[in-house]
Amino acid sequence: MKTRLVSLAALLLFLPVRAKEGAVECGNLIYAGTKTSKCFSDEFLTTVQQKTSIATERRFKPVKLGAEELFRFPFAIMTGEGDFTLTAVERDNLKRYLENGGFLLASASCSNEAWSTAFEREIKRLFGADSLRDIPMKHEIFRTIFTVQDLKLSKSAGQAALRGITINDKIVLVYSREGLNDTSHTEGCCCCGGNEIQNSMEINANILAYALLH
Repeated sequence: MKTRLVSLAALLLFLPVRAKEGAVECGNLIYAGTKTSKCFSDEFLTTVQQKTSIATERRFKPVKLGAEELFRFPFAIMTGEGDFTLTAVERDNLKRYLENGGFLLASASCSNEAWSTAFEREIKRLFGADSLRDIPMKHEIFRTIFTVQDLKLSKSAGQAALRGITINDKIVLVYSREGLNDTSHTEGCCCCGGNEIQNSMEINANILAYALLH
């Protein structure tokens, strides 16, 4: 029998109870062996709690992509650097997770090109060549908490873009080739020349709110 997540809409309805029993947790995926996020700021979790009625844990929780434990997290992040290949178990779990109520925020750490190429290859393998589509700036995901009018890049005047996968009329995965690391709110981390998105904290907070409200 497939493991199913609790409906995120239902989760929001019971926030007064969850605030006492335990706040919403965000999983930090461990995948392809030992790859995981090491420089992705969790500041947006605190921001969401301060700006909304959503109670959040203030730190990411490490979770293996191939483990059943993944299904207790309504929201997860996936990021890193360099090429990688998911295992068959990880692919199956990721697909089931997204099809059964889970939400994934994925971003190349500091805009690492090799990681982006690997991630896009894996997603196309699971959901098809045209599954990742640009999210227009008019989408409500840019208005949930903060009004985001553009995606400001740290190293150039160009515009970044978010891409997503939609299942049953809801975005379940948001992905950026440019880093959403928000390294200004982390210690001992920098993008080392990477062209990350400057207003990442506001964007990440919006994405989490969208995931829990829909």
